[in-house]
Amino acid sequence: MPDARAFWVAAPGRGEIRDEPLPALSNGDVLVRALHSGISRGTEALVFGGRVPQTERLRMRAPFQSGHFPAPIKYGYSSVGLVEQGPQGLRDRTVFVLYPHQTRYVVPADAVHVLPDTLPPERAVLAANLETAINGVWDASLQVGDRVAVIGAGTVGCLAAWLAARVAGCEVELVDINPHRSAIARALGVRFAEPGEAAREADVVIHASGSPSGLVLALELAAFEARVVELSWYGDQAVSLPLGAAFHARRLTMASSQVGHIASGQRARWNTRRRMQLALKLLADPCLDTLITGESDFETLPQVMAELAVSPGDTLCHRLRY
Repeated sequence: MPDARAFWVAAPGRGEIRDEPLPALSNGDVLVRALHSGISRGTEALVFGGRVPQTERLRMRAPFQSGHFPAPIKYGYSSVGLVEQGPQGLRDRTVFVLYPHQTRYVVPADAVHVLPDTLPPERAVLAANLETAINGVWDASLQVGDRVAVIGAGTVGCLAAWLAARVAGCEVELVDINPHRSAIARALGVRFAEPGEAAREADVVIHASGSPSGLVLALELAAFEARVVELSWYGDQAVSLPLGAAFHARRLTMASSQVGHIASGQRARWNTRRRMQLALKLLADPCLDTLITGESDFETLPQVMAELAVSPGDTLCHRLRY
């Protein structure tokens, strides 16, 4: 079995590429050779910086994580690769796997998701983020014709806005402090606004900016008895909210959304495999290529991750090639 190379967070703020021994294949395993992986910038930046709270370290474990928080740790969950060995029906198929950044790896066959023929492997790195956005839109309980504000035009926010705009009659506005995100909004078929220009009286507000000030804005934009869905994860950062303002008078509802569990409204009929199959099917839309804003060689990941964690600039999804 060939050895592999893997990215590890060696210490908070410092990554390195390590040689990784591979186990022998057992019955029902597959050997995958990575083609691409995607950096889930918000969560991975918190992991890279050692900012996962002690209380959340068990819940925040990735499916095939090695090591323990804060470090050393091998973390990630957006890998696309080619099955080199395994059951006949999977051999030579291109698959998505919730696996860290690594050149080759062995996983159980039921951990891989075969890509539809309509989905280019390069775009499939968005699958984990789209799965999160799907869960968030489910948690938002969107209704036909709702006025929807999505705050935060990162990858997950953009995907949530794109999904919401496909509900019949919904008017969707994507809100961000970065005016360059307006071109992304146009490509996704939604309106764009900076915070000071955002429309009030939204029936549903989805917050995905990762910023406490964005969540404050979410409360301001919400109409009477509107629902505010929190998709951001703050790590060890404390968040203060003005709940003494109009929060109670407007009878607002705040709901958390996290991809680790299927949204309660769908849980009786859906599981994570069905949800992932939906994400891969939806990724056939080529407009989503606009969310991949950069690409680097895998071996440069220690430097790339350090830069993205400190100054992400206009980065949305950053793709790695192997």
